[in-house]
Amino acid sequence: MSTSHFDLNTLRIFIIAADSGSLTKAAASSSITLSAASKRIAELERNLNCQLFIRHARGMELTAAGQGLLRHARSLLESVNSMASELKDYAQGAIGHVRIAANVSAVIQFLPEDLAAFFQHSPGIRIHLEEALSEEVIESVDSGRVDIGIFADNVDATSLKTYPWRQDRLVLLVPIGHPLAKHHEITFTDTLSWDYVALNQGSSLLRRITDAALAAGHILKVNIQVTSFDAVCRMIQAGLGIGILPIGAITPALLGTSLKAVDILDDWGKRTLRLGVNAKKPLQPEAEKLLQFLMSVPDCNIR
Repeated sequence: MSTSHFDLNTLRIFIIAADSGSLTKAAASSSITLSAASKRIAELERNLNCQLFIRHARGMELTAAGQGLLRHARSLLESVNSMASELKDYAQGAIGHVRIAANVSAVIQFLPEDLAAFFQHSPGIRIHLEEALSEEVIESVDSGRVDIGIFADNVDATSLKTYPWRQDRLVLLVPIGHPLAKHHEITFTDTLSWDYVALNQGSSLLRRITDAALAAGHILKVNIQVTSFDAVCRMIQAGLGIGILPIGAITPALLGTSLKAVDILDDWGKRTLRLGVNAKKPLQPEAEKLLQFLMSVPDCNIR
């Protein structure tokens, strides 16, 4: 099988057909006839020597081979789009691109202001920022897919060259009127009889909390898990449990009205976010410039 058999337009049609379960919709979205779309898919299957779809009267369903191709086709087209966007920036006068991967705490609390200040000093540099779990951030930096990573301090980053960057403070978040809302500060063990709202598996924050519970001889009672800080707040507002979040990630309008933040007395309630770069190869000048800028910004969020 030759890679010359892969056509980007055909892959786009394949992705639309896979997502919609309809070749008719794929043809319409691609502004081609149904017969032309069908021919492209048939040629793709013939070149790959495997069936990509199971045809039903009500639509199309991916085979195992089709699911594998879909995963790679999405990645390929995302890379092509990223390449086109970057080259367009260069054509319009950009002097460099920097790729950053950061966990949600960094993205929400610190990076908006820091990157805005950086752009004032270096307007010609374009930044591609993606949000990911801390472990995924480290993997992306180690593989060379991104230039700079930002992650929590309780994940293994020994493969990278790392620098302390910011500190944030974790607080217990409870609904107004909850029995724990009468406290101004509390130890973590005093909260463990209550149900928790937590982030999904894989988050460094969930790992920090569950590790602390195990160290105290308890198992964290998680009532519901969600994917974002905002969702944690909403679930706590609805009375589905209590939670632990960085104070800087909580919408200020919620505090004192529907939610209360209670200080955690445990030492792990103050954590460090770290910058990481690939230990094996030097940064390009524009990435090094951003790294030095981020390292020079005073940490004004230690409370």
